[in-house]
Amino acid sequence: MKTISKLALAGVVLAFTAGASFAATTAENWENSCASCHGIDGKAQTKQGKKLKVRDYTDPKVQAEMKDDSMLVAITDGVKENGKERMKGYKGELSEQECKDLVTFIRQLKP
Repeated sequence: MKTISKLALAGVVLAFTAGASFAATTAENWENSCASCHGIDGKAQTKQGKKLKVRDYTDPKVQAEMKDDSMLVAITDGVKENGKERMKGYKGELSEQECKDLVTFIRQLKP
């Protein structure tokens, strides 16, 4: 019986380790999905960020105006303005937890 328990535990640890090694980190998701507009530092000083007038996430005033729930909806469903897509949504590309982690990441951009 102890052998079966040890094998089951080893299987769980192996599955967790394998999953963790393939999952992108939040910083990688930010860099791959967000930084082209928002910038690596969140200041939106990129060509696309300036064109779209993306807000500076390092600005405490901007941070205070944003709500976590609204950010999560924007990340998952995207943002439309006047019927046009302003930001694509990442539902289907990122898990719900990865989207939530991006909200936390954005909050940490505040100085």
